Amino acid sequence: RHQQGRTAMDNGRRERQKQRFAAKENQTKEVYQRMRTNKILAMGLMMVALSACATQKSATTSSNAVTTSPQQSPTSDSEKQKLEFLNKVYENEAYQKNIVSDISFTLQTGGKNITVPGQLRMRKNEVIRIQLLLPFIRSEAGRIEFAKDYVLFVDRIHKEYVKTSYDKVAFLHDNGITFYTLQALFWNKLYLPGKANVGFTDLEKFAVSSNNQTVTTPITVTQGKMTYRWLANTTNGLISQANVAYNGGSHGESSLTWTYDNFKNFGSKKFPYSQTLTIDTKATGAQKTLKALFDISSVSTTDNWETTTTLSDRYRQVSVEEVLGKLINM
Repeated sequence: RHQQGRTAMDNGRRERQKQRFAAKENQTKEVYQRMRTNKILAMGLMMVALSACATQKSATTSSNAVTTSPQQSPTSDSEKQKLEFLNKVYENEAYQKNIVSDISFTLQTGGKNITVPGQLRMRKNEVIRIQLLLPFIRSEAGRIEFAKDYVLFVDRIHKEYVKTSYDKVAFLHDNGITFYTLQALFWNKLYLPGKANVGFTDLEKFAVSSNNQTVTTPITVTQGKMTYRWLANTTNGLISQANVAYNGGSHGESSLTWTYDNFKNFGSKKFPYSQTLTIDTKATGAQKTLKALFDISSVSTTDNWETTTTLSDRYRQVSVEEVLGKLINM
């Protein structure tokens, strides 16, 4: 009986040890998940910061007039062919007011891949919202929201946020990035610096390097030290790539490339279900590359969602400098 009692005590001790070990393991997993999520949020914000540095320089200033390469008389056959092609590209733009989808958001940098689920909500001329979700449980971990007159970053884990105007965020204001720049990239359409949207009468401002023997046709427009270039399918006019390049001389060079693939029917138009953003910059003195992939699925045009994010009193507003400080530390 004494031996049986000792055996029972030993078994109970081992069971309690297992329970403590399991609890510690679960706690470790939770800490790791939070660290991983923090890294994803940080990299998401870094993507925005880097993309801002790779985009246009003072797009709204009158000193940087939009220019194109010399073109022939509007009555020439060559010019008519260019306008016909540009109109084909222009007509491919999605006409829907809302685009809502699930996304698989992947960041590639420094030889590492980080992938999380998310949601993309866009309402034309109003808002672009990226929601990053925790894997498996799919609760929101962070939110990046671009509206016409403000930028919002929300950290759901630490209950912190930044909400400010574009001109108060140095890396946006100094590089001239606007809501309409981002909208054109996400919506797979042409963009003209200083314009909210491109209209039919604006098409003559773009230069086209026409060559019917190539699969894609380059379209360009320049402004100051910025060069905007699109590659559109010669036959159907679908944009497969957009590139924004900045040559700042002694201030370094930056390039943003947005590629589009996996076009699927979306109403009477086609929309790219795969989008990849690649940023290359030497502005900091060293070559840096960052790639972000958006794999889109379950696309709809639902409009039963609010365009403005409302936060409770539990959230603390922090400065942009504090956010950037966290990015540097991470």
